[in-house]
Parts: sequence; C-alpha cells; structure tokens
Amino acid sequence: MIGIGIIGAGDFGAAHARAIREVDGIRVVAACRENQAALGAFTKEYGGSAYTDWRKLLDDPQVDAVVIATPHALHAEMAIGAAQARKHILLEKPMAPTVAACDAINAAVAKSGVRLMVAHLMHFSKPCMAAKKIIEEGTIGRPLIASSWMIKLWMEHNRRGWHLRYGTGGGMLMTAGIHALDRLVWLMDDDVTSVSAMIGAKFHQQEADDTSMIGLRFKNGGLGQVQSVGYRNGGVTFEMDLVCEHGTLRIDMDSGTKIGRDAKWQDVPDSFEPAWMHNAVKREWAALRDAIVDGKPIPVTGSYGRQIIGIIEAAYASDKSRREEPIANAK
Repeated sequence: MIGIGIIGAGDFGAAHARAIREVDGIRVVAACRENQAALGAFTKEYGGSAYTDWRKLLDDPQVDAVVIATPHALHAEMAIGAAQARKHILLEKPMAPTVAACDAINAAVAKSGVRLMVAHLMHFSKPCMAAKKIIEEGTIGRPLIASSWMIKLWMEHNRRGWHLRYGTGGGMLMTAGIHALDRLVWLMDDDVTSVSAMIGAKFHQQEADDTSMIGLRFKNGGLGQVQSVGYRNGGVTFEMDLVCEHGTLRIDMDSGTKIGRDAKWQDVPDSFEPAWMHNAVKREWAALRDAIVDGKPIPVTGSYGRQIIGIIEAAYASDKSRREEPIANAK
C-alpha cells in the first residue's frame, strides 16, 4: 500500500483525497495546510496525520508519495524538497511558473531517482483520450490545424490574491487556460517552435491576465490557436477542434467527442462520462501507482510539463514584443 501525503489540503487537495480512496493500492496517510482548523476538518474527513509544515510531512516515514496542490509559486521548492526526501511526486499543473524552476525540479528528480508526474488532467479525460486513440490509429491522418478554448468565470470562490499577480504565478492562462493549451499541444503531438500572443486583463482590475489569444507554430507545419478567457459573467465553453488530413474531431467535455467525415458528425463511442474530472483524477493516481510499483512509463513527464511552461513564457514575451517569439530550446 502506497502512503500518500497531500501538500495543499484545500479544494483540489480534497478532490485528490476523494479520488485516492477509490483507487486500489494507495491511501491518504498525511495532509498539510497552514490553516489548522481547516486542516483538522480535512483529516477528519479523509484521514491521515495533520501537518501545518510541509517539511514535517516529508519527514513522515508513512509517506511514500506526495501530491503538491499549492499556490504555483511554491511548487518548485516543495517538489525539490520532496525529491530530496525520496518521495514520489504528483505535481499539480502548472509545473512551476518559469522554465528555470521546471529545470530545477527536473534536476532534483533525476538526482534522487523518484518518479514525477505533472497533473495535466486532460490526458486522463475520456473525450481527450478518445481523440488521442483515433489520431494514433491513423485513420484520419495527422492533425494539421487545431483550436482550443477555455472560457469561464474567473473570480470563482477559491480565487486568492496570488491568483491576480504574475510574480506569484497567477493569471487565467497559468491557472485554467493552461488546460486548453495542454490539450492542443498533446493532441497535435509535435514540438511548438514559436508563439504569437495578445494577453491582458480585460474584465478585472488585476496585474495578471484574464484573457489570452495565442497562436502556435509547430515544427512539422501545423498551426494552433488557444483562447483563455476568464469573464466576469457568462456561460462556460471548454471545447476543441482538430482538423486532420482526412477528417475532423470535435472535443466537448460536456458531451464527448465527435468525428467529422463527408460533412457529417458522428459521436465517438465511450468518449463521455459524468463526473469526468473525478474519474480523470482517479486515472492519474492509477498511472502514478503503476509507475511506482511496476515501473511503467510516466504518462506526463517533467519534460512535458516544462514544454508547456516554455510556451507560456514565449506567449508573455510575444505580448510584450508584439512579435512572434521562438520557444527556448525548441528542437
């Protein structure tokens, strides 16, 4: 049985705890949060020892692996600490606010030999998994053009001051729009070579963005666009279109995936499930468990997590320069 420590026992820490108790071979043994009263309520519901200091949690011999679900600016220090403590790591997206921080995490993980997985949830959601399978089967050819968007309420109940500042890893793109970006990059399955972007706070008075329009150029000629919008009031849209050589795909998180041929759409079987987010988190944990116990490959590596942050850094640079910006270390 793998003992899991939850660093960041808040809203999404609870989502992880709910998933963990439904996955064989793992269990919550510890949780950490600075707010002692909230921490007590968390451990009462989900079990485990309570720590207000994440370093103390890492000292707990019952903890074999941790999930880090804390403010973005804390990810690097905590992940490096976990690696040095020889704890396996599920690191919530974004991996870290900067490429340099991602490099430091990856170096620590490589030195320690622990398993690290970045929690990009789209890789474990049924609509995206169904699209990936169709692309890999090759029947509709390779994807050439992709559009992906996340348009939703920005000021949700769990927004904090750090979400509103770049220095603490905030902004709609880094917090939520990253899902739309990740999904597109993963399904295009090619290196992004350059980025053009227009970014700003259009609906709220804050330093960090609530709106991004990003263009992506891929190594083998593909093109992509990502919209990340955190509105003041509206309706949620979280969809994606892929135009492939011999067909099209439409991904809708609320209804599943459709394949388009001969000007007609057809539902893809088994591409939708209720409570898709909860089930995707369960699949994340099953994948990390299998990597730890059986040595299976990590589905979402630190190298991939770094790639996504490199694209976001280039988008920020493009908005400032008003030019298309190359991806650092693009191959």
